[in-house]
Amino acid sequence: MLASPYPAQTRFALRAGVTCLTTPAGAVLLNPPRNEKLTGLGAGALQALKTLNQGPATAAEMATAAAGDDITGLMRKLTDGGWLAVTVRDGGRDLYSIRPFAQPAPRPEVALPTWSATLSKFAVLHRDAQGFVLEHPRSWCDLRIHDPRLLALLDGPLAADSPVAAAVKTQFMADLQWCGFLVDGDEEEHEFTTRSWNAPDLWFHRRSTLGARTVTWDDFGPTRWAEGKFPELPARRSPFAGDPIFLPKPDLVALRVGDPSLSAALEDRVSTRAFDDSAPVTTAQLGELLFRSARTREDGSRPYPSGGGAYELEVYPVVRNVAGLESGLYHYDSVDHALRHVAPFDSPAVQKLVKSTSATLAGGAEPQVVLLISARAGRVMWSYEQVAYANILKHVGVFMQTVYLSATAMNLGVVAQGFSDTSAFATATGIDELEECNVGSIIVGSPAR
Repeated sequence: MLASPYPAQTRFALRAGVTCLTTPAGAVLLNPPRNEKLTGLGAGALQALKTLNQGPATAAEMATAAAGDDITGLMRKLTDGGWLAVTVRDGGRDLYSIRPFAQPAPRPEVALPTWSATLSKFAVLHRDAQGFVLEHPRSWCDLRIHDPRLLALLDGPLAADSPVAAAVKTQFMADLQWCGFLVDGDEEEHEFTTRSWNAPDLWFHRRSTLGARTVTWDDFGPTRWAEGKFPELPARRSPFAGDPIFLPKPDLVALRVGDPSLSAALEDRVSTRAFDDSAPVTTAQLGELLFRSARTREDGSRPYPSGGGAYELEVYPVVRNVAGLESGLYHYDSVDHALRHVAPFDSPAVQKLVKSTSATLAGGAEPQVVLLISARAGRVMWSYEQVAYANILKHVGVFMQTVYLSATAMNLGVVAQGFSDTSAFATATGIDELEECNVGSIIVGSPAR
């Protein structure tokens, strides 16, 4: 009989993506780019592997297939090598599953003290279509929790009495430690590298990049997963109600001749935090800046790059002091090169958007214009999996640089903000945040002399 630390009902299966090829001479485990040859196997061990090829099996079923051959070492090698998914069962029900996606760390030789073991600050518990899943950005596996009675144990073995068997509780805590979800007390607060990162940032970083978890393009990148399921969002946003305020267009031929060089604009670019309210930016200047940086060209492109040609970004100028333009919140129609009024300047939500800039400007001054950047997220999320929001933020960055360089060429002052008030934006515009959300802001005006 196969010795196993797990309850007898526990089922083992080749992890997703793994193929086991058996021959009379041995076997090979395939999970590109990682492969492993298994040599010196007896007939019983080969039969046990064939049993795994047919689907999940208990230790007893594999031992029976081995016809008396000792396969303890083989099964330990497969489990500790991350080749198997393990579903721990007891009392006729699934409790939890270990789903490897990389090579495991060695099993700890010493268990963490019961009184100090705690869940890592980077661990994230969430639900998906299959139920609860516990993830850690630096783990080699996901841990699926099938039995909600185990959830209380995530706060430590002493957090609550659990009706599960003591042996199962002990094994669950040991697996949490092995999988990298448990830490010893507040150890993550003692090193700068772990203290400086938080769970959302590290989780977002790992889930939006290639790595151990993601080695294929099956569910990553521009998969166009929504094609045939949901209609693609139109390239142009539906205009806001109200008469458009058409903005003057600059003479691009003249700008090509008279503009400073790219090197000059790059070297002269600065962030401006003090502005001249006695000589504010004009409507013509605001129009030129938007034309240079954000307009939609005849071919559907804009002056900045956008992954997949999505061009999901929208610009909402909050106007406080612009010569020739009434104050208020506007939307920039990049196709018509026009502004459409969205909300009055004195509305509470718009005032909140303006106040949020006080930490950016000298003396807590209010801006002449704030360009709020929003994203019609579905334009990107319709095509991209896992990397959609990361791509949106990259687009915000290249758009900000485009505004900076254009403003520098025009002798305007500009400063980007590292934050914005997404809630106030949703209230001011009346837009569902899941459809269109605020992802950045840039302050523009005439620089103080």
